[in-house]
Amino acid sequence: MRPRIVFTIVRKELLEALRDRRTLFMMIALPILLYPLLILGLSRLQEGQQAATAARASRVAVWGELPAETAQRLSEKGKVELLPWAGAPESVRAGLTMNQLSAPPSPPLEMEAADLPPKPRKMPDTLWAKAAQQAILDRKADAVLIAWPGFGERIGKGELGVVTILFDSVRDNSRKARDRVSDGMRLYRVELQKQRERKLSLPPGFSVGIEMQSTNVATEQRKSGLLIGTLLPYMLIMFSAMSGFYAAIDMTAGEKERGTMQTLLCAPVESLEIIGGKFLAVWSIAMIATVVNLLSLALTFSQIKMPGMQMSTPPSAYLVAFLMLIPISLMINSVFLAVGAFAKDFKDGQNFLTPVLLGLLVPLSVTMTPGVELDGYLAFVPIVNIALLIKGVFVGEWSADMLFLVLVSSFCYASLALVFAANVWEKNAVLLGGKERFGSVFDFSRRPGAKPTPASSLLIFAVVLVAGFYGSLALLKHGLPIVLTVTQYGCFLLPVLLLIRMKGYDFTETLRLRAPSLKAILGAVLIGCSAWAVAGGLLVRLLPPPESLQKAMEKLLMLDESAVPLWQVWALIALTPAICEELLFRGLILSGFRRLGMWPAILATSLLFGLAHASIYRMLPTMALGILFGYAVWKTKSIAAGMICHALNNGLMATMARSKPLMMQLGLGESKFVPWHIIGICAVLLAAGLWLVHSDEESTTA
Repeated sequence: MRPRIVFTIVRKELLEALRDRRTLFMMIALPILLYPLLILGLSRLQEGQQAATAARASRVAVWGELPAETAQRLSEKGKVELLPWAGAPESVRAGLTMNQLSAPPSPPLEMEAADLPPKPRKMPDTLWAKAAQQAILDRKADAVLIAWPGFGERIGKGELGVVTILFDSVRDNSRKARDRVSDGMRLYRVELQKQRERKLSLPPGFSVGIEMQSTNVATEQRKSGLLIGTLLPYMLIMFSAMSGFYAAIDMTAGEKERGTMQTLLCAPVESLEIIGGKFLAVWSIAMIATVVNLLSLALTFSQIKMPGMQMSTPPSAYLVAFLMLIPISLMINSVFLAVGAFAKDFKDGQNFLTPVLLGLLVPLSVTMTPGVELDGYLAFVPIVNIALLIKGVFVGEWSADMLFLVLVSSFCYASLALVFAANVWEKNAVLLGGKERFGSVFDFSRRPGAKPTPASSLLIFAVVLVAGFYGSLALLKHGLPIVLTVTQYGCFLLPVLLLIRMKGYDFTETLRLRAPSLKAILGAVLIGCSAWAVAGGLLVRLLPPPESLQKAMEKLLMLDESAVPLWQVWALIALTPAICEELLFRGLILSGFRRLGMWPAILATSLLFGLAHASIYRMLPTMALGILFGYAVWKTKSIAAGMICHALNNGLMATMARSKPLMMQLGLGESKFVPWHIIGICAVLLAAGLWLVHSDEESTTA
């Protein structure tokens, strides 16, 4: 693929897309105009409504005889206007006056609290309740306060007086009236309790018994972060996707409709160059829209004023949100281009891509679902993981390891989407408007003599990563020995063998199944015995792992601290990963990248090897080990060299972890870092091992 051709197509597509008013509107105009109008407009409207409601006195109809002291308490602040018998029918008035109506039964004590407003009950099927409902619906009052017969006399005697507040929760004015009356009655009740205690010479608090205080520890920024984190992922991802939506349709179905797709295919360019250029153009438009959306939302949220909330979020939160949107944008726009290629015209493209766009609504809705938080099970669920992580960033609940897991899984899905799009665009029948089946893109037909490709390497890595992650979570309750055995052989090795068999790859050539020379074996032994100290000793100092990861690694090397023989530890910790992981990474995956050249192939494989260990703190040391193992396999042309390096590296670490005296003798017991003298000795051994495997290639070639 020629980069010059790709960027020529990118320039062409961007210029054409920017001439499209729909694309410009979705990319720039809509975010700039919509968010201030929608969010700030609604916020200002709500503020104005709340201010008007707060300034207006609540009109409360009083049915029954309310003592003068109680009425004065309720209306003394001027926020409650009492309307005697307003809206009361004669039958209800007569029933209350002649003591023919009685209060409903009191609820259990545990359902009411002295410092909380009364819990609303279901409306009873009685004459007085229906009359109060009608009075509120007719706007004769905002709420109805019924003082049941004998209320004043009971209060005067020190007994229990009962009142009922009826309100309409649909109307703001009615809810406000209920709150004001409820607050006034509760304050009056507290004053009555104090008066009765003084009258009876009881100690203060006798009638209350227990004072319950409730304190909210959430900061204003955290509360505003919850609001922003609930809305932001949904709005950002949807509007960013909509920008790429129209651009993808125009560059696929639109070109077919205009007849320019055939002209482009007749040019001396490859299909991958076309898809590369078009994808970069669509993705650039989507990312511009993402930046504009993010800036518009950030400015809009900063202008919102809400009581009890400080709408000031640090810029770092928005930066992390932007970084998290990159892989999801890659994935969504890849799918748009792949699916849009099957459409014959612009209308057909909308029919094809609209279900894909609407499919984002379900996973994005999780941010608005109370109680759903990002955990290990959701870290690998596409779109959901990004949305929940962005929410966690704004709330202040996220970790580097969880960020790493979400990014790794999201880039895996983005890679699969890119591979899918590339496969679609290699089908000329699809691009020319032919009737190609959608399932024909997923071609797993056996072709003897075929060789792995970078796409197949990315595919097997994504499948293995997701299968291994969820497999280990599902088996964790059965203990580490079962987890290691099943995930290594079932999730790592088995997919490798199946893919090689299905695609017709040569087992010997793909997996480098050759016997190593004695020089290669000796070099691999030296690398395996020394690489852990050099890679871990140096790189761990750059990014020290937290104590929780250190304990987790010790638990892994100790196999849950179970008393198993040392040979079993070597079988599970050393030999099993050496076989399964080496056949996967230095076997199939390295073979897929081999056409890129030695160092690009080794670095790409090592990067995936580091990502597979699912920890940002293990990333650099594991990647460095992957480079050393990959170099040994490349130079010796034998997977056995990598297996020897891997087995000795893991086995020695497990042996030292289970032998405290040996750790103390080596100076590893008192410090969390490898001592410099150990690093120096191992660096010499490592250099000797690398020289041996390097010279082994020269002797084999000669």
